[in-house]
Amino acid sequence: MSARQVGQPPEKHKLIASRVNRLSPSGIRKFFDLLASMEGVISLGVGEPDYATPWHISEAAVRSLEKGYTMYTSNSGMPELRQETARYLKEKYGIDYDPAGEILITVGVSEALDLAMRAILDPGDEVIMPDPHYVAYDSCVILAGGEPVMVPTRQESGFEVDAADIEARITAKTKAILLGYPANPTGAVMGREKLLAIAEVARRHGLLVISDEIYARLVYGVEHTCYAGLPGVKDSTILLGGFSKAYAMTGWRVGYALAPREIIAAMTKIHQYTIMSAPTMAQVAAIEALKTGEADVQEMVEDYNRRRLVIVKGLCEIGLSCFEPRGAFYAFPSIAATGLTSEEFSEKLLLEEKVAVVPGSAFGGCGEGYVRCCYATSLAEIEEALNRMGRFVSRHRRK
Repeated sequence: MSARQVGQPPEKHKLIASRVNRLSPSGIRKFFDLLASMEGVISLGVGEPDYATPWHISEAAVRSLEKGYTMYTSNSGMPELRQETARYLKEKYGIDYDPAGEILITVGVSEALDLAMRAILDPGDEVIMPDPHYVAYDSCVILAGGEPVMVPTRQESGFEVDAADIEARITAKTKAILLGYPANPTGAVMGREKLLAIAEVARRHGLLVISDEIYARLVYGVEHTCYAGLPGVKDSTILLGGFSKAYAMTGWRVGYALAPREIIAAMTKIHQYTIMSAPTMAQVAAIEALKTGEADVQEMVEDYNRRRLVIVKGLCEIGLSCFEPRGAFYAFPSIAATGLTSEEFSEKLLLEEKVAVVPGSAFGGCGEGYVRCCYATSLAEIEEALNRMGRFVSRHRRK
């Protein structure tokens, strides 16, 4: 008999699973909560397009509702959506995926990432990832019983992760490498040659690579390299993508995972017991996006590029050194000139000048000393935010 008697409630600290207790609250949410209680705030914090979903995409979902298409779909997703996803990947990157067994439609890329980790990780398995990184990466690994292993990246090297640095961290417990390029929060883009070097490291050590390419269409002056399209890597790659960013469909929650059959089958097992299927109307909208949304994507990318140039130039002019992002829609300036921590900078900027940014520390230890500024907002608001930030930096510049 244990010390706790039958019928006696557990101690409070034992009510919550240890792996959940390991997680830190999102470093982003604190500032969104503050923002919600203030008026007149310019937000450079929320990582989503300021565009409404193009009407023809929304209209497709409206028509599906009018016709009564409100039932479950296949666990794997609507066959037509899987077919269109396969067609898109073939046309865009030359990769062949079988819609019947190598594609799973998910509730956004967040679910796809969670499913991938739970499908492949045993307790103690290690996943190597860049630092800084998207806030959910290490958390999803921990929740699946794994251990995240960080590879520092620096502004001086364009925040690109290096194959040799990855290899130096491989142990007998390493199961996978997790990449996210174009990158949130830095806007970094990995070129083909560097990805080939990582692929060779993964091959030598028999590792899976999970490649989160949700920002694949949002690149500026460079070409996106789809990791799964590299020679000989498809059978050891889990490719994640979706509709939120490129098609302004964040709230629709539709993503996809593409991988070898046995991995998709394992992910589908978890998906069918926890989610069942992605929302039917959202899947209909995603089909329309893939079929007719290319012009919308091009228009938004051109607009984001104009905003990108304005915000990077403006940040540098007010004294915040800023790496030039080549993808996504984030600038990641250094705040070293102020001597403030990233959390101090973000909180003071919000309270004093009503501009919301996200502290770089929310994205890992190597994010300290930076803040994330999302430029998916209007040029007028970006310019006003830069004016306010300029005043703030002048007051707080390190003496």
